[in-house]
Amino acid sequence: MAASELYTKFARVWIPDPEEVWKSAELLKDYKPGDKVLQLRLEGGKDLEYCLDPKTKELPHLRNPDILVGENDLTALSYLHEPAVLHNLRVRFIDSKLIYTYCGIVLVAINPYEQLPIYGEDIINAYSGQNMGDMDPHIFAVAEEAYKQMARDERNQSIIVSGESGAGKTVSAKYAMRYFATVSGSASEANVEEKVLASNPIMESIGNAKTTRNDNSSRFGKYIEIGFDKRYRIIGANMRTYLLEKSRVVFQAEEERNYHIFYQLCASAKLPEFKMLRLGNADYFHYTKQGGSPVIDGIDDAKEMVHTRQACTLLGINESYQMGIFRILAGILHLGNVGFTSRDSDSCSIPPKHEPLSIFCDLMGVEYEEMCHWLCHRKLATATETYIKPIPKLQATNARDALAKHIYAKLFNWIVDHVNQALHSAVKQHSFIGVLDIYGFETFEINSFEQFCINYANEKLQQQFNMHVFKLEQEEYMKEQIPWTLIDFYDNQPCINLIEAKLGILDLLDEECKMPKGSDDTWAQKLYNTHLNKCALFEKPRLSNKAFIIQHFADKVEYQCEGFLEKNKDTVFEEQIKVLKSSKFKMLPELFQDDEKAISPSSATPSGRTPLSRTPIKPTKVRPGQTTKEHKKTVGHQFRNSLHLLMETLNATTPHYVRCIKPNDFKFPFTFDEKRAVQQLRACGVLETIRISAAGFPSRWTYQEFFSRYRVLMKQKDVLTDRKQTCKNVLEKLILDKDKYQFGKNKIFFRAGQVAYLEKIRADKLRAACIRIQKTIRGWLLRKKYLRMRKAAITIQRYVRGYQARCYAKFLRRTNAATVIQKYWRMYVARKRYQVKRAATIVLQSYLRGYMARSRYRKILREHKAIIIQKQVRGWLARLRYKRCLKAIVYLQCCFRRMMAKRELKKLKIEARSVERYKKLHIGMENKIMQLQRKVDEQNKEYKCLLEKLTTLEGTYTSETEKLRSDLGRLQLSEEEAKIATSRVLSLQEEIAKLRKDLERTQSEKKTIEEWADKYKKETEQLVSNLTEENTLLKKEKETLNHLISEQAKEMTETMEKKLIEETKQLELDLNDERLRYQNLLNEFSRLEERYDDLKEEMTLMVHVPKPGHRRTDSTHSSNESEYTFSSEMTEAEDIPLRMEEPSEKKAPLDMSLFLKLQKRVTELELEKQAMQDELDRKEEQVLRSKAKEEERPQIRGAELEYESLKRQELESENKKLKNELNELRKALSEKGAPEVTAPGAPAYRVLMEQLTSVSEELDVRKEEVLILRSQLVSQKEAIQPKEDKNTMTDSTILLEDVQKMKDKGEIAQAYIGLKETNRLLESQLQSQKKSHDNETEALRGEIQSLKEENNRQQQLLAQNLQLPPEARIEASLQHEITRLTNENLDLMEQLEKQDKTVRKLKKQLKVFAKKIGELEVGQMENISPGQIIDEPIRPVNIPRKEKDFQGMLEYKKDDEQKLVKNLILDLKPRGVAVNLIPGLPAYILFMCVRHADYLNDDQKVRSLLTSTINSIKKVLKKRGDDFETVSFWLSNTCRFLHCLKQYSGEEGFMKHNTPRQNEHCLTNFDLAEYRQVLSDLAIQIYQQLVRVLENILQPMIVSGMLEHETIQGVSGVKPTGLRKRTSSIADEGTYTLDSILRQLNSFHSVMCQHGMDPELIKQVVKQMFYIVGAITLNNLLLRKDMCSWSKGMQIRYNVSQLEEWLRDKNLMNSGAKETLEPLIQAAQLLQVKKKTDEDAEAICSMCNALTTAQIVKVLNLYTPVNEFEERVSVSFIRTIQMRLRDRKDSPQLLMDAKHIFPVTFPFNPSSLALETIQIPTSLGLGFIARV
Repeated sequence: MAASELYTKFARVWIPDPEEVWKSAELLKDYKPGDKVLQLRLEGGKDLEYCLDPKTKELPHLRNPDILVGENDLTALSYLHEPAVLHNLRVRFIDSKLIYTYCGIVLVAINPYEQLPIYGEDIINAYSGQNMGDMDPHIFAVAEEAYKQMARDERNQSIIVSGESGAGKTVSAKYAMRYFATVSGSASEANVEEKVLASNPIMESIGNAKTTRNDNSSRFGKYIEIGFDKRYRIIGANMRTYLLEKSRVVFQAEEERNYHIFYQLCASAKLPEFKMLRLGNADYFHYTKQGGSPVIDGIDDAKEMVHTRQACTLLGINESYQMGIFRILAGILHLGNVGFTSRDSDSCSIPPKHEPLSIFCDLMGVEYEEMCHWLCHRKLATATETYIKPIPKLQATNARDALAKHIYAKLFNWIVDHVNQALHSAVKQHSFIGVLDIYGFETFEINSFEQFCINYANEKLQQQFNMHVFKLEQEEYMKEQIPWTLIDFYDNQPCINLIEAKLGILDLLDEECKMPKGSDDTWAQKLYNTHLNKCALFEKPRLSNKAFIIQHFADKVEYQCEGFLEKNKDTVFEEQIKVLKSSKFKMLPELFQDDEKAISPSSATPSGRTPLSRTPIKPTKVRPGQTTKEHKKTVGHQFRNSLHLLMETLNATTPHYVRCIKPNDFKFPFTFDEKRAVQQLRACGVLETIRISAAGFPSRWTYQEFFSRYRVLMKQKDVLTDRKQTCKNVLEKLILDKDKYQFGKNKIFFRAGQVAYLEKIRADKLRAACIRIQKTIRGWLLRKKYLRMRKAAITIQRYVRGYQARCYAKFLRRTNAATVIQKYWRMYVARKRYQVKRAATIVLQSYLRGYMARSRYRKILREHKAIIIQKQVRGWLARLRYKRCLKAIVYLQCCFRRMMAKRELKKLKIEARSVERYKKLHIGMENKIMQLQRKVDEQNKEYKCLLEKLTTLEGTYTSETEKLRSDLGRLQLSEEEAKIATSRVLSLQEEIAKLRKDLERTQSEKKTIEEWADKYKKETEQLVSNLTEENTLLKKEKETLNHLISEQAKEMTETMEKKLIEETKQLELDLNDERLRYQNLLNEFSRLEERYDDLKEEMTLMVHVPKPGHRRTDSTHSSNESEYTFSSEMTEAEDIPLRMEEPSEKKAPLDMSLFLKLQKRVTELELEKQAMQDELDRKEEQVLRSKAKEEERPQIRGAELEYESLKRQELESENKKLKNELNELRKALSEKGAPEVTAPGAPAYRVLMEQLTSVSEELDVRKEEVLILRSQLVSQKEAIQPKEDKNTMTDSTILLEDVQKMKDKGEIAQAYIGLKETNRLLESQLQSQKKSHDNETEALRGEIQSLKEENNRQQQLLAQNLQLPPEARIEASLQHEITRLTNENLDLMEQLEKQDKTVRKLKKQLKVFAKKIGELEVGQMENISPGQIIDEPIRPVNIPRKEKDFQGMLEYKKDDEQKLVKNLILDLKPRGVAVNLIPGLPAYILFMCVRHADYLNDDQKVRSLLTSTINSIKKVLKKRGDDFETVSFWLSNTCRFLHCLKQYSGEEGFMKHNTPRQNEHCLTNFDLAEYRQVLSDLAIQIYQQLVRVLENILQPMIVSGMLEHETIQGVSGVKPTGLRKRTSSIADEGTYTLDSILRQLNSFHSVMCQHGMDPELIKQVVKQMFYIVGAITLNNLLLRKDMCSWSKGMQIRYNVSQLEEWLRDKNLMNSGAKETLEPLIQAAQLLQVKKKTDEDAEAICSMCNALTTAQIVKVLNLYTPVNEFEERVSVSFIRTIQMRLRDRKDSPQLLMDAKHIFPVTFPFNPSSLALETIQIPTSLGLGFIARV
């Protein structure tokens, strides 16, 4: 396809612009060949007519598709030209904040002028081992590529860092060296990598200065060779320097500074050690105040001085040399203050006793007069004589400055020499990587000799760069078998010839310097005469005769000739140098001693170069005059030689290029100045690389990548099984011009623009497909809309018609209703009229009838009322008469009664007074009420009595009245009788009246009392009601208070629970941190242990001492010592190198800090060894003492046997008699005892019977002991030899005879004595029983008494409680009950503790007895020889024995310990024999062996076995530590062994889940808690090793399987890549997929389950594995721009879902593994969510809580659309995210710590397996172990 065909409407192009360099525009109409003007529209909307050049008719550069913008590699751009490169760099730098970009083989680094978090150790680890194209561009990627090629190709490498001042060259070189130091490490503990890095502060302090462009500008070039050994570890380094800017020592421009070291000295002048230097402020010295800017913002010169001194110390420059350096530097400062006064025009002088000069002379150790003389004079030598000539002031000032520059240059070279000596290694260098930090192309308004040399060096480097790029292009074409066509590229050899060839600029300059009267003007004329009009690259300025112009590869540069000769000569008066050489200060002459050497590795040239020769140069004999000649070599000549040497070195290595770009001149962060950037891109060769690449086939695709990307352009019939043929067929159809592409062996090569054309076709195809999809979807949507509308219309019609029908029906209903209403209304009206008439008639009738009835009623009423009046009048008259009579009678009665009442009243008043007093005394009390009530009752009774009396009196009165009436007649007869009767009547009447008065008075008193009682009752009820109300209120208040208290208690409980939860979480975090620190210390300890072993081996090999066989050392030290010592198998041969290495180390230069560390470590090891030796000696002494005691025992054996025989006879007789006596005693007690005491239910009887039963049981036990003793005696008698062992045992026949004599002679006496003793024993027992009975009785009585007291106390409490209110009563009773229960609980706990102590004591005694019996049996069996067993008859003894069960112990001989460890640990292979074993069988076997040693109470055996076990496991893991199965197997067994030690330790906390049988197997004699800690530490180390092993296995799979592999095929397409191809995401053979990861996880899980690992530990391992997967995946995602896309987010989420499914299948969802993937899940979601509005930003901030702010911003910056339909994230949206997240407090670290290991715990997991059921398979080879 022709290029002009791409210029269609809407195509975007670049047009030149004076401000922005290039502007983007869009074509408004298609371009047709022959058009002279293009119709364009700028991005701002302005239309423009762009005129084409009529001569060249070149069209403007086409713009790349947006999908290609922002690529990692500029060569991936389809259109390769300057505007595309500039725009891509700008987008990456400004929008994505990416400072690194590849341009083919060049890394372009743009200085951000801001600290970025992309240089940490985590970033270094992320780039380590990665392919260069797989990660985003970075200086670490270049360093890794150099390191990898050095190891792979066995070829030296070099990294060339160049750029303008302030572009970041020094920082880039520093980071490259840091990468090598971190990744490779050093071959020894000499800390070489630290020294290499420490050289940077020194070189920066003496070689860097502040300029207008850079605060830390390197004013010299340096090339550092970092040496590596055969294992590619750093062993040393060497540094070469080029062209130090000496003029800066004496002159600085405005806003610039001298070298940093001078300001550091001035800032530290107040230090005590610097007092002698007599320094002051920097503004005081002429050499430091000229720039007027002595301070750099943000830099503390005093702190930098501390860093510089520390670096000097680390590099072996001791304090004396450091002070010497500072003296010389201070002397230079004071020399600058030396002033001259003119005598005349040809001479000058220094004032007498000039202070600056005297200080200079004191510091330098020279004579004041001599130095003063030669500063003002010079010596001229002619052929015949020598003259001393004074010099003028200006010349003297220049000579002073020249001397200062010369001293500084010599000091600079001296420091470089010493740095090289410190970095030098005695080990042979296998390869090296050189880092060249050199100045870039420079052009200023005034360019002098320094710029000329710099640009000359850049010409040479550019030539080498062009040749290398051309060579790589050629190799690529030849590799792919593409026809090679010559690519025309710029060759700058003519420019180099102009400078360095014969009669070149440098040659003419050197020649002019030799001329006696040579000058800059004469040299300029020679240049014009020689090169003007003869060389196209040389020009003369129009307006100047003292300048010349050279056309360099980057630009034209005009050089001013003034000063060239002086700077090239670098003249210093020889007399001044001689004065300095004669200095008393020893260090000063050292600086000038190399002047006499022509060329040597440490020669100090004026240029500051330290050439490095690869082979030692033989010294040649020189003539006396030759030294001066060599000394007068010009600076240009020296620089040319050093540059040639550098080029030879670079040509012998594989170069890697880093081009540093300065984005702006104002040091603004992330500000891009297009003009400055284009100048530097042209100058550094990046555009030349692009041009060379664009001249051929810049775009290259593999067939698989091309097929994957452009599959959409193929039809189904075009797709063949052969991908290569498919691509060929498709390309022939798509691109008709076959010159636009070439088919290589593995790749397709495209011309520039063809990929853009293919992308356009692909985008058009996708756009057409999208349009078709949109068309179909829109049609489907519109049809759905139409159907919905139709359905809605039908629904509306239905409802409208229904509404109309309902309206008609309503009309009909209304019509019918109106008719009905009319009917009823008419009926109502007619009825109403009828009713009105009828009502009127009725009213008339009613009124008439009423009138008639009322008339009749009035008549009857008048008659009735007249009758009533008559009746009332007559009744009134009758009542009036009656009342008069009654009144008279009542009056009489009242008078009488009044008289009687008055009398009674007096009595009652007296009584009332006493009652009132009583009331006052007892008012308000209940007794008063009772008394009153009682009094009322008594009065009632008296009243009743009075009533009865009254009735009796009335009856009597009646009877007497009747008698009087009957006797009236008789009395009338008799006058006397009448008088008596009358008087008697009167007296009776008086009495009656009196009684009546008493009755009335009593009634009134009763009424008064009743009223008072009612009143009191009401008051009492009122008081009760008031109290009830108050009680109710108090209850309510109490309830309210209780409710508040409960709420407060609840709130406090909740608060406390929350605080407790928070504190628990914090404590858990602290515990995890502490556990992590502890485990990290263990890890570091194991690493140091391994390092120590490696050092021992290396030192052994270095000394070449033949190593004898290993000699085992007894491991008699404690468990803690065994853990923290390195090995128990350290041989004497291994000790010898340690002692022999010390004197040998003194010969080579060593790091003193490391030497002190090693010396300290050796001292510690010696102390540990001495302690172990002391412990061993002590144990040996104990063993010897125990053996001596065992030898003494047999001598006492005979007496013991005699005593045992006597004891046996006595016991037999005692047994029988005791049984008889006990039976008789039992009968006697039952017969003679009192019935109340000896009754079967009596307490005394029960106690006595229990004691008798216990005594009988004890006698049975004694009987069993007698039987055992008898059997032992029989066996001993049979085992005794009559002749052998006379000193240790008694003859058996003598023993039998003694026994027979005892039976014959003393049998009766012994029986009698035994009977007496038995009787005494029984009597004493009876006495003791009686005493105990009495004591128990007393105790019971005391208990009864205490119960009585308790009862009384309870009654008192009850009485007190009854008087309390109900609530207080309940509380008091509860409190009392709680107190009682607490006391009872404490008593029971005390009893329980006593019983537990008793049980433990009895168990221990029982075990001791059993052990002694076992020892006796074992000792007897050992004393019997096999011959005795066969020859001698065994005397049968009928002793009943129980069958012994297996006790779960394994017995082995101490000599077999090494064999046991070897067969069970060292030689056991998990894949072999261990597959068919019970999980944890080795742990069970080891524990059963430990149990047997514990059973024997052999502490030495226990200690030896455990120590050997631990060391053997360590040895196995060190030998086969890379095998996952081995590490998993021993982690499982170590944990099981640890659990067994806990389960059978006898501690209650570990015995909860044991069976009774397992509790019997607990350890009895030893507490192995210390060894449990040692085993726990060992398990932690094994776990960490397991994590490292699985990390090494998983790490190669993770990135490929989780990121690169397309699990969902076709979702993400492959974008065009540049020269550095990335790892293909297509699943080729050998690449890892997600299935590979899942299979590996299944393998890990099955192995761990097969080995019986604890489920909780498996969960922790799985959690760690998932953390590794998530961390590595996320870290690579954050460092790979091509992975940050929507489709990749979908792939990641699918992969994570597969991992979660695996967790569900294995029932591990609660292991916490899923939570470790949360950052990765959120990163994948972040790639897929919408990223436009503020709502999206808020959603992202709330969603990504597991990601840090740096990670979120990084993902958004890296987000890259794979297709044109995706949109980029705007800068404003990223800033919105940053603003929302600014308050979030999280780590600024970008990457996750993939090396982080979660702290491991080993939860106690008891085993249900019974030890006695374990069988040992024969395959283990443990036949020498016996089951016990």
